[in-house]
Amino acid sequence: MALLIDDSCINCDMCEPECPNEAITMGEEIYEIDPALCTECVGHYDKPTCVSVCPIDCIDPDPEHAETPEELKYKYQVITGKV
Repeated sequence: MALLIDDSCINCDMCEPECPNEAITMGEEIYEIDPALCTECVGHYDKPTCVSVCPIDCIDPDPEHAETPEELKYKYQVITGKV
């Protein structure tokens, strides 16, 4: 599933540059993750880098965008043109 940044985000700027799919951008008040671009780093890394660098653990699975590992891998292939 895609990831979601909750409202405890302090805008520390750690997550945005780490996202290999450029899925993280600054929203109106806090950073946001585009579920269409988030693959939880499948295809790039073993685990989501945004979660690894977040100092306050405000990045969680997005229950509204549940995806299987196979779906995440396919999305990675589409985004990177490796289909």
